[in-house]
Amino acid sequence: MTPSALPSVHLRAAFTWLAVYVMIMATQILLGPLLGSLSLPVRTLVVTGVVVPTVVYALVPAILRTYAALRRRAAR
Repeated sequence: MTPSALPSVHLRAAFTWLAVYVMIMATQILLGPLLGSLSLPVRTLVVTGVVVPTVVYALVPAILRTYAALRRRAAR
């Protein structure tokens, strides 16, 4: 995706927020019972250790690719 084809910073922020929200919810649902006995700082460390790389390397790029494909389809 070329820089000119990127969505606005506001739309990228919304995409990132959506990806972070979904990942935090999924991580809490899946790992919550396992992490419940840990202290809050350790729990937060584990959750952010799962969420941040997943969002940065997988979800946001996938969302941006989908957005670009939808824009290309709409332009036809």
